[in-house]
Amino acid sequence: MKISTQTGGLYKRVGDEKAIRMLAEAGYDALDYSMFDFDEETSPVFGANFEKRALELKQLAEDCGVYFNQAHAPFPSYRVGDEEYNRAINPMIKRSIAFAAILGAKIIIVHPIALGKGQKEFNLEFYNSLIPVCREYNIKVALENMFGGNRNNGNIIPNVCSTGYEFCEFLDALPKEHFTACLDIGHAGLVGETAENMILTLGHDRLKALHVHDNNHLRDLHTLPFTQSLDWQAITGALKEIRYTGDFTLEADGFLDKFPDELLAAACKLMAQTARYLADRSEA
Repeated sequence: MKISTQTGGLYKRVGDEKAIRMLAEAGYDALDYSMFDFDEETSPVFGANFEKRALELKQLAEDCGVYFNQAHAPFPSYRVGDEEYNRAINPMIKRSIAFAAILGAKIIIVHPIALGKGQKEFNLEFYNSLIPVCREYNIKVALENMFGGNRNNGNIIPNVCSTGYEFCEFLDALPKEHFTACLDIGHAGLVGETAENMILTLGHDRLKALHVHDNNHLRDLHTLPFTQSLDWQAITGALKEIRYTGDFTLEADGFLDKFPDELLAAACKLMAQTARYLADRSEA
């Protein structure tokens, strides 16, 4: 099983080029490219020369001995009542799909939209609108399980694709040639589900990507496995049981936040070693 990690936390500190080199040296096989910078002046994704920049990053990764296996589109995908944002984000999501494909990624994560009433129909319309660009660039969009917040007390609550059953309902209503599941391991533990149950419910055919991180079942910490409360023996056992064939991708950059620059390389290496340990135990 290949191991990978998101680039987002590191590129904010050291830039794309250095982040790619550091993660390759840490021992990853592949990278999940994060498209979280919306600024056309600074973002390689949303500027005028995006195709050239994507090819440069792809070549740099190859020179370093890694490749881009997946990517993460900007989010949120929609804001209720904010039409200015919604008009801007939709073409950005489509641009991010193109950018990911030029990088060589086969999957891009695009967050579903939490609306409450009518959210399934709204999401199906949204995702189906992405099919032409998926077809053009031969890339799959992955839905991700999400969580919400109680406005009265700040507690985390379920919202969209939060349970295994609902996640399957959404996926099964979309064409399989264009859509798949990215299970966010940490999100599952925040809403009263368990990641292992969601893995078993999604099963071999639906689950093709992961975002792996740990938390205390209370806050979305995005930190390294074994530092909080999730049951990694159960999680790797479930992946083995469904004969998971995707990659093992960390989204655990919260672990890096408190490290000084001088220790970033060592921290990245520990993260890669942890990913390898868990990936080996997840293989059938």
